[in-house]
Amino acid sequence: MGGTFVLTNKAKKQNALHHEQKVMLSLLGYSAKNPAPSTLAMHEIYRYLITENSTQTMGYLLPVAGGGHGDFSFIRIDLDGKFLGRTPITIDPEKVSEEGDRTSTIQSTIGAGKALRYADQTIVVTNDKKRVAYLLPGKFPGFKTFISVILALDQEFTIRGLEIMEHEEDPGLGGEIVQDFFKNQFKGKPITTVKKLNVVKTPLPDEYLKALKAEKRGAISADEVAKIEAQYKDKDIYALTGATISSRSVTNGVKAIVQKFAYRLGILDRVLSEQQIAVPF
Repeated sequence: MGGTFVLTNKAKKQNALHHEQKVMLSLLGYSAKNPAPSTLAMHEIYRYLITENSTQTMGYLLPVAGGGHGDFSFIRIDLDGKFLGRTPITIDPEKVSEEGDRTSTIQSTIGAGKALRYADQTIVVTNDKKRVAYLLPGKFPGFKTFISVILALDQEFTIRGLEIMEHEEDPGLGGEIVQDFFKNQFKGKPITTVKKLNVVKTPLPDEYLKALKAEKRGAISADEVAKIEAQYKDKDIYALTGATISSRSVTNGVKAIVQKFAYRLGILDRVLSEQQIAVPF
């Protein structure tokens, strides 16, 4: 019985991981008909909160550029962005995605007396060793429970796409956050627009609705779709009918993820540059 559970649980995790990777590639514009190039790579960053003697700092587990199999660095930064230290970490790459294995390895390496709490994950996407995008799994409160998403940003923090991974919003109301005509409203919005993004209750204009519905884009040309989307890239989000709270939850959640990520990445990049820490992204 125990062995069956272990195998079943492992299979579920593998299926979930496969689905997540498929979603990520789709957000980047790749599919079976348009496969990702062999030069595309995804580099995972894991952020932790560290508490020591009631003082809180941040830690980032990063892959090492040119390092051996399983070589990572754990970079510590205080809340003001000051570099505190770097610790080499060795962990099997197949286990680094497992939170328990990853956290216990970091904890045993940095020593006792430091309480670790996993915060979030970021994926830096490179093509031919150049940054092209960021993938941000995230979670935020919805109308009922939590809404889990994956966001794709380009290197300038413009939204490339949004996918709703899990939610418990009401079917036919807040549950419509999974529809293309809602999710695709975020696509193409630059960070300057995202920072001030609001939700409006006015109906979606017909031409914009047609452009947002991916499954019906064959009715108008790709150039026309791009032209229509460009007209609305700096506009607010049109709320779902009867589900303003769910619409606002997603909008506020996306705003928070994008703004916090851009701020933290700026600090991390500065520290890596100042300390001359080589990473593969």
